[in-house]
Amino acid sequence: MKLTEVASKPQLIKITLDEPEIIEAYGDELEFWTWDRQPLEKYLGLVGQDATMENMPALIEFAKDLILDESGNMVMAEGEVLPTLVMTLAVNKVVAQMGKS
Repeated sequence: MKLTEVASKPQLIKITLDEPEIIEAYGDELEFWTWDRQPLEKYLGLVGQDATMENMPALIEFAKDLILDESGNMVMAEGEVLPTLVMTLAVNKVVAQMGKS
């Protein structure tokens, strides 16, 4: 098989936050979208960062490009920020998805 046969344009996929702590806090699952594949430099930029207080601003900026609505728009736009629990779980799910594609 040729590499060109597996190359394609990124597609939006839905990710669901269905952990018990999310359902307890919000009364329901939360959903967001991300791209099914990312450029390697984005992937390495995320997984190569330690979640320290010093790196947190960079991780949040990076996550803004990955946590999207169903139209592909950033959820955290114009000063909007997700709660810490939601952000942490969303980033973990995006990273897990990156490893699958």
